Amino acid sequence: MNKRLVFPFTAIVGQERMKRALILNAIHVRIGGVLIRGERGTAKSTAARALAALLPEIRVVAGDPFGCDPEQPATWCTNCHERAAATSAELPATTKKVPFVELPVGATEDRVVGTLDIERAIQKGERRFEPGVLAAANRGILYVDEVNLLDDHIVDVLLDAAAMGVNTVEREGISFQHPARFILVGTMNPEEGDLRPQLLDRFALCVDVQGIQDARARMAIMEHNLAFEEDPESFYAEWRPHEEALAARIEEARRLLPQVHYTRADMATIAGMMGGLGVDGHRSDLVILKTAVAHAAWEGRPRVTDRDIMLAAELALPHRLKRKPFDEVQTALTSLEKMVTTARTQAANNEGEAEETVVEEAQAGEEREKKV
Repeated sequence: MNKRLVFPFTAIVGQERMKRALILNAIHVRIGGVLIRGERGTAKSTAARALAALLPEIRVVAGDPFGCDPEQPATWCTNCHERAAATSAELPATTKKVPFVELPVGATEDRVVGTLDIERAIQKGERRFEPGVLAAANRGILYVDEVNLLDDHIVDVLLDAAAMGVNTVEREGISFQHPARFILVGTMNPEEGDLRPQLLDRFALCVDVQGIQDARARMAIMEHNLAFEEDPESFYAEWRPHEEALAARIEEARRLLPQVHYTRADMATIAGMMGGLGVDGHRSDLVILKTAVAHAAWEGRPRVTDRDIMLAAELALPHRLKRKPFDEVQTALTSLEKMVTTARTQAANNEGEAEETVVEEAQAGEEREKKV
């Protein structure tokens, strides 16, 4: 099935929070992925596939199975570094579609990270690396269905690679390294078991999805799916302008991203809010800041606002407030605007107190000098 036959992202009815989380990860890959929790038949896998098909083609080093970026030599795999060292010319480049890789059910660690052929290395002195899932997903989307049913060790490996952006395999003194920068999208049905809290926290964003109850929206879902099944090409042609407009907006947001700035007051606001909620660790603070920056870029602004912080918190908190009663979690999420305002005021007061302390200390110093 080619790219044009994937169900259009913009034709997905509802589930706005899920779509927003995916788009923000596409804009800022270093956010750290998204966990989508909910019942079957809520467009979880459809949205992930559609996003990959929507994104523009990427430039890669020709002949490289790891999809290395020719303009980012610092991130190259071991092979590309050796190829570059052996020639004075630039490595040839080509383009390819953004990869969408689905983790096979029952995948082993070797299947995920790849394997080194130790026998070949010993007998012929040649290093041969067989790429795994992480290599195939580099600079694309890695989709893990029923992530809660995976072995915890495999989930750890995936999350480590997603956080570090690199995969290193070492066997018998031989090592190989390649980039592993991808958008990790995990889905699960909470009724079939949950992830350990340590693993939940390492997913940057989390969205809880439910079936849509509005009758008109459900009718639209049926109409879209039946039309796509009957004539995928015509259906895509109808939605092409919407797809192209969204793709262009994502590209523009990516270009703007490095220019978006935030202040110490923004960081103080986020820190105050997380401290007030009693969120464990500091990963949530960083995730909210990165997501807020991506949202500002998405809306075409070079400056983070309280609204960006609030929307980022909505996506970063659901799985981190898990230890609290459900009603308390819902109350916290629905009162984020008030919490952001309170945290902002407290941050401003703290800044003011710090400035007053500096002034008082300077004045005291001047008085001591006069006495001397």
